[in-house]
Amino acid sequence: GGSSGWARAPCVSPRPVDANRPRRRRRRRRSRWAGAGPVGAQRMRPLPGAPGAPGVAAAAALLMLLLPRARADEHEHTYQDKEEVVLWMNTVGPYHNRQETYKYFSLPFCVGSKKSISHYHETLGEALQGVELEFSGLDIKFKDDVMPATYCEIDLDKEKRDAFVYAIKNHYWYQMYIDDLPIWGIVGEADENGEDYYLWTYKKLEIGFNGNRIVDVNLTSEGKVKLVPNTKIQMSYSVKWKKSDVKFEDRFDKYLDPSFFQHRIHWFSIFNSFMMVIFLVGLVSMILMRTLRKDYARYSKEEEMDDMDRDLGDEYGWKQVHGDVFRPSSHPLIFSSLIGSGCQIFAVSLIVIIVAMIEDLYTERGSMLSTAIFVYAATSPVNGYFGGSLYARQGGRRWIKQMFIGAFLIPAMVCGTAFFINFIAIYYHASRAIPFGTMVAVCCICFFVILPLNLVGTILGRNLSGQPNFPCRVNAVPRPIPEKKWFMEPAVIVCLGGILPFGSIFIEMYFIFTSFWAYKIYYVYGFMMLVLVILCIVTVCVTIVCTYFLLNAEDYRWQWTSFLSAASTAIYVYMYSFYYYFFKTKMYGLFQTSFYFGYMAVFSTALGIMCGNIFVFEELSLKIYLCYS
Repeated sequence: GGSSGWARAPCVSPRPVDANRPRRRRRRRRSRWAGAGPVGAQRMRPLPGAPGAPGVAAAAALLMLLLPRARADEHEHTYQDKEEVVLWMNTVGPYHNRQETYKYFSLPFCVGSKKSISHYHETLGEALQGVELEFSGLDIKFKDDVMPATYCEIDLDKEKRDAFVYAIKNHYWYQMYIDDLPIWGIVGEADENGEDYYLWTYKKLEIGFNGNRIVDVNLTSEGKVKLVPNTKIQMSYSVKWKKSDVKFEDRFDKYLDPSFFQHRIHWFSIFNSFMMVIFLVGLVSMILMRTLRKDYARYSKEEEMDDMDRDLGDEYGWKQVHGDVFRPSSHPLIFSSLIGSGCQIFAVSLIVIIVAMIEDLYTERGSMLSTAIFVYAATSPVNGYFGGSLYARQGGRRWIKQMFIGAFLIPAMVCGTAFFINFIAIYYHASRAIPFGTMVAVCCICFFVILPLNLVGTILGRNLSGQPNFPCRVNAVPRPIPEKKWFMEPAVIVCLGGILPFGSIFIEMYFIFTSFWAYKIYYVYGFMMLVLVILCIVTVCVTIVCTYFLLNAEDYRWQWTSFLSAASTAIYVYMYSFYYYFFKTKMYGLFQTSFYFGYMAVFSTALGIMCGNIFVFEELSLKIYLCYS
């Protein structure tokens, strides 16, 4: 709902934005916030933030030496009585556009009187996610209550009033951090007629502690003041400390939403996908066993014939193309680079999901992104090994060029999209604008970590498994491809191949999209692991069936068809993202729209390349099958 609805929403967990939900009109003059986002209100639980990863020990030690005492305690999350607790102001932005954020003091807020403390990006993920922590200037000490007090004064001229009015009209809300715990509050609200605008000027903080640790933070916004030009507005705050029974390890539990992620629909989707797997495995087994049994019986009968009868026999099907099956694919350099990149993406996905299941990555700012970048760089040999070995088996000679393309294919796609969106972010002066130093760091990772490790993998792949070991000889002259029915054409097979894999994951896509584009923390990585396994099984079954029917039509061009039939899942995921954008969100504006569709294109493409690497398993199964036959 609108800003007036935010101040009086019921005490429930945040829900996805519903474009059809009617607005609730405000009846009372007081807005209470319990560390909640804009949809929150009286005693609401806080909305999830975008936390990051802990720094390495050396970086943490260096920061402890360089920064004040309070920064060290913030890292250790332990405090002594009367010790300073830092309130960081992060970003401010429109509620419906989660990624469109600006520095908190880009609005004409005033700062407290305490001496400023600088904040440095502790991880690469923090910098890429637009975390811009600035010291609030408020005097907060551990277990020391603060009575309502004025900390600064805003001299409201016409320009500042227009800035606040614009923020209120666009439902701006802000984010703060205390001891890495995120807090949300709303800038202000309009009256029922939309003629007068009011600013919340009083921040009432209630901080829960357990021993010498902070385990809970609640924010209540009060003091509604009408925005009138050429007046002075006093900003005030108070702090109330209270003992809590919440354990430090469980302090992020209130940011989660079990009723949403563990809903019966989620369980039903997993069960439905498992039934699809059982059906597909049974279907593939039945088709292949019945068909192959007939083929084996026919070929066994032919072995009993003399040479004249065998030569006059009517051979058809996949047996006719056994000498062309392992012919190198068209454009082997690009094909092998895609296969290597897909294997690396699969390895990254698997490792990151396992780490997320073991560690609660959502408790630190940017941790998921930092972990993904580290794992991607560390798994570069996987890319080089599979891509380089496949290129060598297909007779490729420009292996250095293939190594460069394989190493920079995914980074170039991601960085190209990020830099394009970065220009829009710079134009908007958004906090999502990537600093130049971060760009240099990303480029250094690509050139000095990913490329050398990819080179190592390529050399190993070419030497260990780069020799052709096909179970049958490849004919010197390609066999002509006969005409076939329209539904056996590679283009038709590619278009239909991605339907079932997408059907096995599209419900999980809704939960993933909601956690990223709305205000949810995704924490059910066990579900994600199951969905990944299901996706692999379904994709293998679909590509095996597609490849068999293509070979049975005496068309040996199966490599690209197999890859693209699995990769076409990305097309359906991207089409689903359009539905999600228009019917499940209320996003608007050039920046948010370009951010959404740009990164959804990157996500869909990466998913398609990952699904296409099933080719590796299919090639192995085809070798075993031909050897047995």
